[in-house]
Amino acid sequence: MEISDLKIFQTVAREGSITKAAKILNYVQSNVTTRIQDLENQLKVPLFHRSNRGMTLTPAGENLLKYADQILSLMDEAIKSTQYSEHPTGPLRLGSIETAAASHLAPLLTEYHSYFPDVHLSLITGETHSLLQKVLKFDLDGAFVYGPVDLAEIEHVAVYTDELVLISEPGNHDVHVLLTKPMLFFDVGCSHRAKAEHFLRESGLTSINIMEFGTLEVILNGVSSGLGVSLLPKSSISKAEEAGLIASHRLPEGYRELQVWFVYKQESVYTSALLKFVQFIESSKFLN
Repeated sequence: MEISDLKIFQTVAREGSITKAAKILNYVQSNVTTRIQDLENQLKVPLFHRSNRGMTLTPAGENLLKYADQILSLMDEAIKSTQYSEHPTGPLRLGSIETAAASHLAPLLTEYHSYFPDVHLSLITGETHSLLQKVLKFDLDGAFVYGPVDLAEIEHVAVYTDELVLISEPGNHDVHVLLTKPMLFFDVGCSHRAKAEHFLRESGLTSINIMEFGTLEVILNGVSSGLGVSLLPKSSISKAEEAGLIASHRLPEGYRELQVWFVYKQESVYTSALLKFVQFIESSKFLN
């Protein structure tokens, strides 16, 4: 059994599909199928149930996945232990909630890159839950998410605080009337939904009409045109408000505060690139 076999098995198990796993691994689909079949023949036990809906693990597959996760994690640590340097190199895979990426991170990443040009930075955006899962699975080295995060295996740095505000089209509006309009949020998993629903219930409203959008720009355009309202961090909407495209309205005190954390997986060994990035965040003037 080779490490590459375990990586292929782990990816198929996570994705539940040969096709998706092949795309992620950049392998030919037939190669992934063959490697899984060879692994099953070697172990003399089926690892997956196959159906038209995809592939799910058998009990034997579930057992193997536990060991595969541990072995691949140890291999990752072994590699990282050779990579520490005062002048870090290699990849640094970061994730961020959309609002932080749009409003805060460009100056930070620009200065970090100027100090450590040999680090290959990449950044994806998503919602807090999915980003956390990617960090836990080592798909990301770290991510900017809404805190607090109560997971024993997650380390964090408190990055900045923001204010959650209700935004609407420009003009003087009665907040209670605004709350009857559709709520424009990011895709499923948006961290503000629970606050919105609680706030609406306290305001005497029992239903919420949610429209989902993929980017901050589209949400701001929708609000500006009168399509609906939204709850967003004040820093992410300040330019649109200054331009007269939207109006913001303060929420009751218990709903205002937003914490943004940088989170990363707790390990015994970290890459130089990640350690330097954490130190950079802690000393950064951009995120205070």
